[in-house]
Amino acid sequence: MNLFTVLILAAGLSMDAFAVSICKGLALPKAAFKNAMIIGIWFGSFQGLMPLTGYLLGIQFTTYITSFSPWIAFVLLLFIGGNMIREALTENDTRQDGGLGIQEMFLLAIATSIDALAAGVTFACIPVSLSSSLTPFLNTLCACAIIALTTCLFSVAGVGIGGAFGSRFQKKAEITGGIVLILLGIKILLGL
Repeated sequence: MNLFTVLILAAGLSMDAFAVSICKGLALPKAAFKNAMIIGIWFGSFQGLMPLTGYLLGIQFTTYITSFSPWIAFVLLLFIGGNMIREALTENDTRQDGGLGIQEMFLLAIATSIDALAAGVTFACIPVSLSSSLTPFLNTLCACAIIALTTCLFSVAGVGIGGAFGSRFQKKAEITGGIVLILLGIKILLGL
């Protein structure tokens, strides 16, 4: 995976956190920058750690799955993207409160980053190649940092949007993220 592919993957993965951040922005009494940064750091950190965990688990099995790696990456991204679209289209009227407590943010950060764990497995199947001077692990670490930073920025923006405009962008963000991940899976499968 090159830098462009990693950036697209990062944007797609961050859409769950973006949608939840919009809800948080709606629920917070005042969408202060400090609160937006707290949310961004929680979501960004977990979105960066989960693909690294997935990669470390995935490399244990690369010798067995190398010949099937484009298909594995495609199926994982298709599943993640399809799940995001399904969740966006499902009527879910649960209201989130504006709490920023450790337990709530921890659970939300895990919930929004589970798909990043599966995406990290694809890093073991389709190696990240950001710089030829870096080892495969350091390339993957840089990709995880890009995902973390992208998610943090999208989350901060989501809190601001939620505070300003309401929830009308939440479903569109999740559907867009799902479509991006499915298209990325097709790109990997076709070797483009």
